[in-house]
Amino acid sequence: MSITSKLARMGLFDAKVPRYTSYPTAPQFSARVSDIQTRHWIAAIPPGSQISIFVHIPFCRRLCWFCACRTQGTTSGAPVVGYLDTLKREIETLHALLPADITLSRVHWGGTPTLLNPSMINDLAQEITSMAPLVENGEFSVEIDPNELDQPRVDALANVGMTRASIGVQDFDEEIQSTIGRLQSFDVTREAADMLRAAGITSLNADILFGLPHQTPEKIAATVQKLLSLSPDRVALYGYAHVPWMARRQSLIPNNALPVPEKRLQLFETARQLFEWDGFRQIGIDHFATPDDALTVAARSGRLRRNFQGYTDETADMLIGLGASAISRFPQGYAQNIAATSEYSKAVNAGELATARGHCFSQEDHLRARLIEAIMCDFQIDRKELTDAFPDKADHINTLLHNAADFFGDVVYLSSQIFKVLEEGQPLTRIIAQHFGAYDMSNAGHASAI
Repeated sequence: MSITSKLARMGLFDAKVPRYTSYPTAPQFSARVSDIQTRHWIAAIPPGSQISIFVHIPFCRRLCWFCACRTQGTTSGAPVVGYLDTLKREIETLHALLPADITLSRVHWGGTPTLLNPSMINDLAQEITSMAPLVENGEFSVEIDPNELDQPRVDALANVGMTRASIGVQDFDEEIQSTIGRLQSFDVTREAADMLRAAGITSLNADILFGLPHQTPEKIAATVQKLLSLSPDRVALYGYAHVPWMARRQSLIPNNALPVPEKRLQLFETARQLFEWDGFRQIGIDHFATPDDALTVAARSGRLRRNFQGYTDETADMLIGLGASAISRFPQGYAQNIAATSEYSKAVNAGELATARGHCFSQEDHLRARLIEAIMCDFQIDRKELTDAFPDKADHINTLLHNAADFFGDVVYLSSQIFKVLEEGQPLTRIIAQHFGAYDMSNAGHASAI
């Protein structure tokens, strides 16, 4: 049996599975976690702790048809000005709740922060650092829309301490860009990269997609080669998730232009080979990094983690999300803010935390989350590490590993020391991860496994 036939038999081309940037995933969140619960979790943070901060700017000048993120279009700056005022109020509320001597190990601005003008960038950065300082050698990363970037914004971001820029690319082919509603030329992208490098930003990330409408191996190869000419340090190669039942604007993308799952795998493999031929190392299922990048070092030393931003070498136990729809992770569970900006602003301006829903961890959640993270990051599970962490669950762990080994056959390997996904089975990683989950995913609306 060919490897493609084997992968097909195990469901690769039919399964709908999560990306597992969290466990449990967001469809399992409920309103049982509220403002009160989040306040308790913040109060339980030990004084002197390091935490991470994620700040969401959920606005775009135009809504790209392919995007399923929670965002809204705006043709003027007024909604952004009002939102920034609310965001600053949320930071003030959080500041009053945090224990003493908190420091920040990471700060990440997501959504479209380049919609902020230089004055807004400075104000937001000052508000955050007045709450807690960034540690020495801490990372301050910002998502960059090249269509919304100019020299004053680059200068402002550099002046407030940005250390890593993440540029959205998707694909450089004009037909594909037109079909997905995302027009962004290579020249505009190259100019953005050049400005960032000239401003002293030494770490440059880029995101591209496979599985887009009209995409072929030749087209994705051309995009990868153009991207490599910009000398990025990391690349995220995400599979396009076509979920028009969740993101209605994706209905503008014709279904008959989308590649079938077997072709999606071919597109991924084409891009993967080009990155590896250029010296990049594959990190987990969908990231690539230069040999000396911090992600590569973390993967090599077993310190790779996975969170809502994808793969990371972050070590802090707490990630606090600020802004509409932002998600926080505490040792006790997840808390997600209200998604609608109007309702989010109403809650924050009333002096509340904007928590709408979340999930409280059980011990079983912690165990299965570690199983899944190990598979997603390392393609293997260290049995001793797991049983040391959960000594009263040794028999349960043994059963879970043996069941998975029986189900996935010769694409995995099980010994007394490790459970390992073999190289030929790595396209199945998300399906194998789901095998270790305990929640019903049948109605979660996830996209293709490849």
